[in-house]
Amino acid sequence: MTEPLLVVKNLLAGYDGTSVLSGVSFTVRAGSIVAVLGPNGVGKTTLNKVLSGIVRPRQGEVWFDGARIDRLSPAAIVALGLVHVPEGRRLFPDLSVRENLELGSYRRGKPERARTMEHVLSVFPRLRQRFGQRAGTLSGGEQQMVAIGRGMMGQPRLLILDEPSLGLAPVLVEEMFRLIRGLNESGLTILLVEQNVVQSLELAHAAHVMEHGSLVLSGTGAELAANSELAKTYLGM
Repeated sequence: MTEPLLVVKNLLAGYDGTSVLSGVSFTVRAGSIVAVLGPNGVGKTTLNKVLSGIVRPRQGEVWFDGARIDRLSPAAIVALGLVHVPEGRRLFPDLSVRENLELGSYRRGKPERARTMEHVLSVFPRLRQRFGQRAGTLSGGEQQMVAIGRGMMGQPRLLILDEPSLGLAPVLVEEMFRLIRGLNESGLTILLVEQNVVQSLELAHAAHVMEHGSLVLSGTGAELAANSELAKTYLGM
């Protein structure tokens, strides 16, 4: 069996002396969707920030494609192909859809920007219609498409999606998860960090439930979906 694309070993991290992550370990294999699930405040966003180099862990290691990355800068991590689409989209509202997308290839993928742009617009045809429109005037669903498309412009080998369904209407949530499935089926490895448990487990090859900064349950998506104790105890379902 090939080595995992991402290996996270015993991460401890936090802010200003406060611990948030406590001994987090998991792997992500190339071509898979791995979900990290849990409500707000359990450490999911801190985990993403550690993986993308924004927060330095106090202990533990992160390896990406055989290279240790937990002491690299965010720019260096992006250059290796690990791209983070943050919670809340973080678009430049006064820039056009085209300009926001182009910024995604600033650090990685610039030589093939035109080809990648065409691929993004084929995945999100609505953005072709909004290409010259200011990002701040788009609907929430369209803004999320721009955020994911911007991540794709960096030609990621692993794409971290942080709460991609947050704030979307139910019909748009369904559409967003269909798009995520399609991206994975095209070969993209995805780390999906979400509160939306049911639909995330339908997609995930492997899944982990986070509570108080630790992973308390792990298994395949199907195994966790069938775990009635999980639904009642950890996810309020």
